[in-house]
Amino acid sequence: MSEGVGQQGVALTLDEVGTLARRVLRAAGLAGDHADAVAETMVAGERDGCASHGIYRLLVAANTIAKGKVVRDAVPVLTEPAQALAKVDGGGGFAQLAFETGKPALIAKAQTCGIAALALNNVVHFAALWPEVEALAEEGLVALAFTPSHAWVAPAGGTRPVFGTNPIAFGWPRPAPNRPFVFDFATSMVARGEIELHRRAGRPVPDDWGIDAEGRPTTDPAAILEGAMRTFGGHKGSALAAMVELVAGPLIGDRTSAESIAVDGGAGASPLGGELIVAIDPAGFLGDMVAEHLAGAEAMFAAIEAQGARLPSSRRYAARVRSLVAGVRIPETLYADILALEASLTA
Repeated sequence: MSEGVGQQGVALTLDEVGTLARRVLRAAGLAGDHADAVAETMVAGERDGCASHGIYRLLVAANTIAKGKVVRDAVPVLTEPAQALAKVDGGGGFAQLAFETGKPALIAKAQTCGIAALALNNVVHFAALWPEVEALAEEGLVALAFTPSHAWVAPAGGTRPVFGTNPIAFGWPRPAPNRPFVFDFATSMVARGEIELHRRAGRPVPDDWGIDAEGRPTTDPAAILEGAMRTFGGHKGSALAAMVELVAGPLIGDRTSAESIAVDGGAGASPLGGELIVAIDPAGFLGDMVAEHLAGAEAMFAAIEAQGARLPSSRRYAARVRSLVAGVRIPETLYADILALEASLTA
């Protein structure tokens, strides 16, 4: 073990993070294949410096399992309703294994048809979308992903939750040694996990992150969690959130965020719903001209960086380089909570 405790937290290698995550998830009753897939997303979050999507999510996943709001041994079922369409019914399990089940078909269909879509239905979602679009971009595909969540977010000008945090992710392939161009952001001001981390640490949040149960601006993260989050960019974020609800809910025959939180019934578990992933093979449009036109994209990226501006995902990639060598540090209180959870599960 490389574990050590200091003022900056508990030091762990990425392998140790993965081992801890798999151990706790299995102790919570999650089937091995699900535990492996879910743990990988948590390791990716820690690896890339995204603490709100890292090992903290063990507490989130374990709570959902304990509340009986996820099928622990669900077997995802792949169907292909059309040449360029694939669907995976996740059977009420976590989304990670459903995505892994559908990914090969999505890649093959995109490469054959030029563009293809994958719908994940009936899955429990608690993680970021960037690992999925990055994985597709690594295969040379342009990727978009959308998923609703629970109704936690008020529309612009409103005071009551309608939308989920409703993230949008995009991945663009780049020639080596460059990593794919990837962005992933919630249509809310921040991810809900970020507010929860502030609550755990006893830190206030900016007053534009959310409102309390009476619709008043507040810097108290607990009050926001009881009230409503805000969309980013006012009416623009609100419109994007509505788009996500539509394309990853009714369009693929799945739940809106309001329907998801109704199914939750106050349990406080992770959202149950759908996800839409679109993959595009540039060669499908460009043929032999692929290299020439993708060079135009590289010129744009160079123009951005030449003036000191940062490309989305560059911070994550920099964190990845460091953590692959030096590991990561987990807040001591969070680490203690995870060990206490494990002890309670194995007692």
